[in-house]
Amino acid sequence: MPMARMTLFYLGPEGTFTHQAAMMAAEEFHLLGDFDLAAMPDIPSIFEAVQSHKGWGVIAWENNVEGYVVPNLDALIDAPDVAGFARVSVDIAFNAFVTHDTQTSGTGLGGAQVLAHSHGLAQCKQFIAAHGLRSKPSSSNAAACRDLQDGQVALGPGICGELYHLSTIAEHVQDYDGAHTEFLIIAPRDVVHELNARAGHGQAEEFETIVTFIPLVTGPGVLANLLDVLRDAGLNMTSFISRPIKGHDGTYSFIATVDAAPWEQRFRNALEEIVDHGDWVKTLAVYPRRERPNPPVNTWMLPTGGVHIESEMADSNWREHDIVRREMLW
Repeated sequence: MPMARMTLFYLGPEGTFTHQAAMMAAEEFHLLGDFDLAAMPDIPSIFEAVQSHKGWGVIAWENNVEGYVVPNLDALIDAPDVAGFARVSVDIAFNAFVTHDTQTSGTGLGGAQVLAHSHGLAQCKQFIAAHGLRSKPSSSNAAACRDLQDGQVALGPGICGELYHLSTIAEHVQDYDGAHTEFLIIAPRDVVHELNARAGHGQAEEFETIVTFIPLVTGPGVLANLLDVLRDAGLNMTSFISRPIKGHDGTYSFIATVDAAPWEQRFRNALEEIVDHGDWVKTLAVYPRRERPNPPVNTWMLPTGGVHIESEMADSNWREHDIVRREMLW
């Protein structure tokens, strides 16, 4: 049976990429009930609403240009009663906007302030540099468009031009085509348990889990021992990052994304073994796994510097290559 009417909280104002993700999520989960979309001023407000069982939330999680949205990751680690149960992907493209008065005044862009979320600014560096703009972070890309003043430039989704009555001066100003952001749908943990149980008895056969580990003992080999447990269980880990425990030098939490559900016996055994070692464990999200590409890393993608041995070089006496020797010796 469908749920009662639900509220889906997102980072506002209208027109953010998170708003687009919320609309997509509402459409995807329509079988669970009808949704009202509610804009929130910041991420802590979303978490507070979800923990109070007022509804579900949508948060940006990972971008394929800038990586994880770290403040949201930290918030989920610290949240006492919130977990993720689904992911939604949104293609990211930025337009550059000015007010109508700026557009008609003929004012040049050089030296003007450009407003966007910090991730948006980072994804449009070439456009900003080419026009000599001065970056000013906003709480969201849509907020930058909503609050735009004469003489400023805002970067945001194309929908913002119509929403906030702005003039578009350039389209697709992002540095990389093909950029997208993964958004996480969050709910109270008991609701996530229920939703995962439904998914497990429905069409979903494979799941993905995001889990955090904090070793209470630090020193050589501690992290290697933790990873050995996951390896020995035959678990495929698709992502692994660390975050500092704030204000405490040398202490970290480690966040892994694993191709398994925590109720699968091999994964459950691994988690129990890690807990028995005295480490802290928290599951951040469990959701049905989607097919993902597994492309190779081509040599043209590699950053400059560093060492890479071509296969034909590996077959020869590569130590004779002076450039490789210099790199290896620093």
